[in-house]
Order: sequence, then C-alpha cells, then structure tokens
Amino acid sequence: MLCIGLFSIPPRNGLCTINKRVDKLDSFLNPASIAVFGASPEEHKLRGRISKLIVKNGYRGELYFINPSHQEIHGRRCYPNIASVPGPVDLAIIVVPAGQVIAALEQCAAQGARNALILTSGFAEEGGAQAKAQERIVEIARSTGIRVCGPNAEGFHNEIEGISATFSGAVDLDRSKLFAATSKRIGIIAQSGGIGFALYHRGIDLGLSFSQVVTVGNESDLTVAEFLNHMVEDRDSHVILLFLETVRSPKAFMAALAKAARARKPIVVVKVGRSVAGGRATSSHTASMAGWDAAYDAVFAKYGVMVVDDLDRALATVASLATNPLPRGKRAAVLTVSGGGGALAADALAAVGLELPVLSAKTQDLIRALIPSYGATLNPVDVTGQAAWTGATLKILRLLYEGDEIDFIVVVTTMVNPSRTPFDVEPLKELLARQEKPVLFFTYTLASDFGLRGMAEAGAIIFTSLSEVAIAAREMVRYAGFVPPAAIGMQSELPRPEGLQNLSGVVSEHQAKAILESCGVTMHARRLVTSEAGLQAAADAVGYPLAVKIQSADIPHKTDAGGVRLNVADPVALKVAYHAVIGSASNHAAKAKLEGVLLERMALPGTEMIVGVVRDDVFGPIITVGAGGVTTEIYRDVSRRVAPVTAVEAADMLRELKCFPLLAGFRGSASADVSAFADLICRISIVAVSLKDSIAEIECNPVIVHPHGSGCSVVDAMMVARPRSDIAGAD
Repeated sequence: MLCIGLFSIPPRNGLCTINKRVDKLDSFLNPASIAVFGASPEEHKLRGRISKLIVKNGYRGELYFINPSHQEIHGRRCYPNIASVPGPVDLAIIVVPAGQVIAALEQCAAQGARNALILTSGFAEEGGAQAKAQERIVEIARSTGIRVCGPNAEGFHNEIEGISATFSGAVDLDRSKLFAATSKRIGIIAQSGGIGFALYHRGIDLGLSFSQVVTVGNESDLTVAEFLNHMVEDRDSHVILLFLETVRSPKAFMAALAKAARARKPIVVVKVGRSVAGGRATSSHTASMAGWDAAYDAVFAKYGVMVVDDLDRALATVASLATNPLPRGKRAAVLTVSGGGGALAADALAAVGLELPVLSAKTQDLIRALIPSYGATLNPVDVTGQAAWTGATLKILRLLYEGDEIDFIVVVTTMVNPSRTPFDVEPLKELLARQEKPVLFFTYTLASDFGLRGMAEAGAIIFTSLSEVAIAAREMVRYAGFVPPAAIGMQSELPRPEGLQNLSGVVSEHQAKAILESCGVTMHARRLVTSEAGLQAAADAVGYPLAVKIQSADIPHKTDAGGVRLNVADPVALKVAYHAVIGSASNHAAKAKLEGVLLERMALPGTEMIVGVVRDDVFGPIITVGAGGVTTEIYRDVSRRVAPVTAVEAADMLRELKCFPLLAGFRGSASADVSAFADLICRISIVAVSLKDSIAEIECNPVIVHPHGSGCSVVDAMMVARPRSDIAGAD
C-alpha cells in the first residue's frame, strides 16, 4: 500500500480551471510527458508492471515516477508528488488505491496536467458509495478541463510511438521476433481491457500491424465515441476494431460512424450482451446498462459497420481488409491442393451467400494444361498434391487473378512444411501488391513458423479456420457494396399535429391514421361511425366494397378479437358486419372501451408488408420493414435502420429481406411498386423522428404494395404514445 502522505501537499491555488476542454486526443495517446502515480519497482504488482512496460517498450518522452516511498525506479528519479516534477505533464497515469484516486486527480488538475488515465478499480462497477466517488471524477473533469479515461481501465498501447500505458502482459513481447504481413494498421477500442489486449495479442500472432489499442473502463469522461472519432481521423489507423458492451454517447458515436462511412474507413465490431446471461455479465463488469437489442443492428447497418460474433472471426475480417482490396462482386473461386479441402471451402463460401460460378471453357483449358488429368477445373480448381510443388498453383492463381470471371479467390493449401512454402515469395508478393482483387489463404494443416513468416513477407495472412475465411469474405463483399447514407433535412417541413400532448398509451387506428395523414402520409378514404344511424352516410362517402373494423385502444389486434369484416359490398351486409364486429370485440374484451367502427375503402390486392418504428432509449427511433400481415411474428423477416432513412436506404432495406423476390416479381408474377413503398418507408421514418418526443411506437401492418405503378396502401395502423413522465424527463 502507498502511504497517504503521497497526497499530503495541497494544491497551490485550488483546482486549475481551463476555459476550453481539449477535444483532440493526441496529447493523451501520444503524450510528450508521462507521470505515473503509484510507480513501483515491484514487477509482481500492477503498478510495478506499468512502470516496467513504459520503460521496456521504449517511451521517448519525459517520464516522471511519483511515489514518496522510493528515490528511484528502474534507474530513474522518483518524485514525492506531481508538484515536484520539473516539467508539464501531458498524461498522468493513476494506479493507486481507490481511496487515494480523487486526491491524485485533484492534484493533477491543479498542476495543469492535460489528461489522466485511471487504472484503479472500485468505482461505479461496485455501486453504492463507490459510484459517488466516480461522480466526483466526472465533476473534476468537467470543471477543470482535464480529460479522464477510466477508472477501471486497462490503459492503452500506442504501437507506433512505443507507448505502453498499461499493465497488460500482452504488450510484454520480444519485438525482435515479431513479423507483419501488412503495413496497414488496425486500431482497437475495447470496453473490456482484457479482451482489447487479447485481440492485440492474437493479432500480433497472425502478423497484423496495429496503431493503438485503447481500453476505456467505466468511461467517466472519455468515451468510446471520442476515441472512435480520433481513430477515424487518424491516418495511421486504416481499419478499426471495436469490442462493445454498450454505448454511452449515442449521438457522438453515430457521428463518428457516419464520418467513417463517408471516409470509407472500415469498422468491425464485436458486440456482446445479446443474451440475458451476457447482459448480466456485462452489467456487473462495467456498471453499464448493457444488452443487445435491435437498435444496435440498425445503427451498424445504417453506417456499414461489419458485425461479427467472435474474436477470431473479427481478427480474420480486419486482417482480410488490411491485406486486400475490396471485391468488385461476390463471384468466388476456390483454388485448392486438396479435393476435400476445396469442397469444404466451397460449402463455407456458398453458405454465406457467395457465388462459385463454373469457369469458362477457355479458362478451364488453360488450367488443364497445368495440372494432372485427375485434377478439377470447374470451380473449385483442384491442382492436386502432385502439382502443388511445381509452381502450378501460383500460375493458376495469376490466371484467375488477372481474368474477369472472378471477384474473390480463396486458396486452400498446406503450410506444414518447416522449411518451405507452397509459393515462391517474390512472385506472389509482386502479384498481391497489385491489389486488384482479394486473395485469402487457408491452411488445412497447422502452419509452421517458417510458412507464416514466408507468406507474411509476401503480404499474406494464413488462416486456419474456414468459418473465419467465409465470414471475412462475406463482410468484405457487403462492405464493398455499402453506400453511405445521405443526410436528411426534414423536421422543418412537417406540420405538428394538434392534440399529441393529450395522447396516452395505445393510439387506435383512426387516430394513428389521422396523425400520419396530417404529416403527409397518403391514406385511403375512411369514416369513423359511432352509431348505426351514421352507417349509410359514411358508406356513401367512402364507397363500396368496405372494410369494417372495430376501433378501441384496448384492442390493438383487431383480427384476434374478430373485429374485422372485409369486402362488405352493400347496405344489408354493412349492418350485419357492424353489429358482428361490435359483438365479437365485446365478447373478446368485455371491459374494452369501444370508440366506434371504422369504414374504409377496400385496398386492391398486392404483397403484404409491415413498416414499424420503435423509439430506442439509446439511439432514438428505429425503423423496421419486413413481411407483413398475420405472418409477421412467424417469419420475423425484417430489416432495420436508425431513422430517418432516405428512399435509397429504404430500397436497400427491402433488398435485404428474404421475401424481397415477392416484391421483385417471383416466378413470372408482376413486380410490386417497390419505389412507392420505399418512399412510404422514408416518409414514416421522418414522421417518427419529428414526433419522437410524443410517440414511442408506430406500426403500419399490413401495408399492401400493389403492382408496379399502382402505389401502396396502409391498411392498418397503430401508435403508442410516450408516457408523460418519460416526456417530462427527456432531454
């Protein structure tokens, strides 16, 4: 334990107030000077490991060890407190007992330190009084301008500058033995310190290069969003890898994602907390309200973020992006020295949606001249083990690489030989350096160190899992086809319907349609009838044939209650239908408050779809489209985005659906009016954003999409108003 006397000297003039907070993180991640509070020569302790790693990995700036119990550490002078150091401090690393952290941070702020990294645990993740202590950290950061990362962080590692502000053993490496397959660098940001540095350690073993590894801890001040924005702007971070549990600054996070999308800087994310158990684990570990929901999928889809569910798949994806260009399409070829390995690769690629076209007769003839008669030329191309060491594999690889039949190549080989690679390094290096199409390499045997290093010299990373190769290929194809969303300016053009403040709970169909119509969404002619006496006039105004529907906020699913009659063709049938829906609804829900019966002109036939919006507490309105009608909850065929969306984005959402062929014209059927439906999705998304302070949910189901040129009809609609207490507490 460090003595309390470490912080016995009071601040000279109280806390130093900085008028403008420093938002650039260069002074944090590449500090000209570092002060380590709690430095120690005892390497078996965390604060001792930090002191050792900063020195061992070659930090070139001014380094001040602070600990009144020592005169020197690792041959460097040790100071009793920050007031006694001889120069300014860019970064203060605080690794003292939790009860001493606040005093240390106050002294850092008083002495004008620009940044602080708090590695000590025992704050909000424990709750209670410790959460209050973290609130004090926030107050100091806000009032003085010092930027704070942590507490409960594992620090960061700046690979380019050799700055290891961490106690992680993952950076305690013999760097003379490292190798790299690419000069393009990966930036890592993680909400779990252990996992962040595990990704780095595993990536180093693959032959990846890194820019910075940042772990954020409890995010009392600096958040994932700010580090993400920094890496998007950083020219030395070519691909970004995120490990996320939750997002605390959603607007800033989405702004950084949008910036990355415009800059075409790839982002790969591993998001945990999908399951109930996963949510419990992340909450207890970081004191965050973690948990997977559809909003994250919607955000990632909107901004082209590649989502994977496993650390090794994530590394395979970033490795593929760092060593290859993006593919022009999804036509893949498998080049193998093993028939079985080629079949496995072909199955894996087909399973993720890639195409494996049969090669042209001309290309097959050229290949056949290079391989034994028992080889295969269709695709997969089986060079056979006999021809593998004759140079045929590289010749055929060049043939496929330079041709225009294939967008993507997966090479299946063996790297077991301890003194030889299957390819001559220099010719392969020359080919891959052209960066014309992606080539991924899979070894079905374990790879020798010689093979890994030799292929890395050629610019290739060797994978040992076909599922990783397939996922990486799929994500590269998806990202290649991603178009960044256009900005939408929309709030000013929408009228704000009156009476929204009086709504509560479920808003029934006739009210929901009136609100949507007032915001510019086209609706069919309709009339609400509250007594039998008004039936005929309403029917004459709307026109037969009619849909007759019970209206009650207490009966959101009218069909389940028997509250719908369709194709009502005349006055006699109308009276029967009117009494039937009232009787069925009353039997279904005796206490339901009936608002009347809605008469609406029957829509023409078409494809039933759904458009829905739910206001997420973190990201705001999320729009969902999918297969509609009564099958919605059965098939769960949906696509989601953060609202608002453009009509172009809406069309992309539709193409993601498994049911899209029904809209495009399946087996000779007429195509639906996809353009009109995309416009409707766009419009409803704008309404959702405009009314987000009043409306929590919107659902239009079904929407009937008519044949091309005939538009679409919102057949049913409902809304859920935000609770008034929720509105009162909103920002």
